[in-house]
Amino acid sequence: MAIDTVSVIAAVLGGFILLYGLSSLVIKERLYISEASVAIVCGIVFGPLCAKFIDISQWGDEEVITKEFTRIVIAIQVMAAGVALPKRYLYKELRSLLVLLGPVMIWMWLISGLLVWAFITGLNYLEALMIAACFTPTDPILANSIVQGKFAEKHVPLHVRQIISCESGANDGLGYPFLFLAIYLLQMNTGAAIGKWAYWIMCYNVLLSCIIGFVAGYVARKLLKYSEQKKYIDKESLLVFSVALALFLMGTVGLIGSDDLLACFIAGNSFTWDDWFRIETEKAHLMEVVDILLNLSVFVYIGATMPWSLFNSDLLQISVWRLVVLAILVLIFRRLPIVLALYKLIPAIKTWREAVFTGWFGPIGVGAIFYYSVALESVPLDGPNAHAREVLKPVIYFMVLASVIAHGITIPLFYIGTFATRTLTRTSESGNPVLQLPKFENFGKASPTIIEQVQEKTIVKPAESSLPTEQQRHTTITILTPEELKKREESPPLPDFASEEEIPPNQHNTSRRRSHVVVDDDDCTMYLP
Repeated sequence: MAIDTVSVIAAVLGGFILLYGLSSLVIKERLYISEASVAIVCGIVFGPLCAKFIDISQWGDEEVITKEFTRIVIAIQVMAAGVALPKRYLYKELRSLLVLLGPVMIWMWLISGLLVWAFITGLNYLEALMIAACFTPTDPILANSIVQGKFAEKHVPLHVRQIISCESGANDGLGYPFLFLAIYLLQMNTGAAIGKWAYWIMCYNVLLSCIIGFVAGYVARKLLKYSEQKKYIDKESLLVFSVALALFLMGTVGLIGSDDLLACFIAGNSFTWDDWFRIETEKAHLMEVVDILLNLSVFVYIGATMPWSLFNSDLLQISVWRLVVLAILVLIFRRLPIVLALYKLIPAIKTWREAVFTGWFGPIGVGAIFYYSVALESVPLDGPNAHAREVLKPVIYFMVLASVIAHGITIPLFYIGTFATRTLTRTSESGNPVLQLPKFENFGKASPTIIEQVQEKTIVKPAESSLPTEQQRHTTITILTPEELKKREESPPLPDFASEEEIPPNQHNTSRRRSHVVVDDDDCTMYLP
């Protein structure tokens, strides 16, 4: 890589991060725009499409660079997702995870493959499943941008944020079984394909990586606690320990050919199994700093490598309208219906509203780009599946672009709708003090439109015989207009009397007149004090 290229990259990336940082609070907490949306726009502007400052094809083998860059980013992100979860979270939410990583992911894979097969010509269903497997996992980077921040803390329950983050970290490492099942079925007969998939993918990649990750996280936790208790480690080294652990596992597990991403996520959970490390480092915010640097960089990279010319190619039999319709249908049917159907089997999702939120926010991002690179290595360029290999890039990149746009504008649109509703409500309140439009807050729950005070008073009836008097409970409903309420607040409160006769004459103030409706079992009497 030439020196001037490095300088250009440093200038563009550094300048963008500086400018974004100066207005990041406004962008994320007031406009509710995700950092991925801004970063991908920056990559498009400075990439080959516009300014041509960044041209990845001149750096070397673009596919290898893409794979290794996204691999590093995902490894650190899934480690961060595992570390951020509370104590023994995998054990506590095992049932929820089994449903989300089992039936939900299988549905996502099959329905996405069906849609790809329907809209991308020249593919058989197995080839469509291979393409769909790349964007079956949800992306931990985009998921973090959704479940963090002021909007999420205000409107999204903590348990929903945690299960979305946990699922996105886990299923990013579980994309291998879906991808290679389709590839093996394309390349060999069914029996051999299932056999190789069972021992090589499920045992050697998935099971072995889980064992390695759990053991590595456990040993790292014990060693770190011992070193900290003996005062052998300084604060800075303690803070970067999880990042170093992610890089170590990515390298060692990658060397033996197992699933390094899943190992990193399991290690993150095992590392903070007792919550000690998370509590020790939660005020340092080091992982957040690393996250934002990697997230902005990788989405600038994705924006710069976006294959615009392939989105409308007669040679590949791909057109923009096909990709647009495919993206819309994938975003709607890929995840939302199955989560709504099975949410009662997921303890971490309590209501259908939470199911809608969880079902919609299953973003497609960096993980899809990584698995696209893995698929390219596994499918020969001149083999019988060459056409499927060629359409991988435009389909996957367009899915990522559509997901970034759709999930990036969902929260701003919700905020604008809520703001418009509240503005209309306030206008109605100022125009008519009695008839008011309902306010919609907290995802559509209506608040009362009039001031109602319901009190229970005890009224003693006169004795009709020598028997003891019987107490009956009555309901008093007080209806106040805003003007009456304001007058009442400005004046001293009335004493509470049991009956009209007990009110002293000096307490009859017409400026504080109110209506009491007292209802008993026999009659209805209205008292006007």
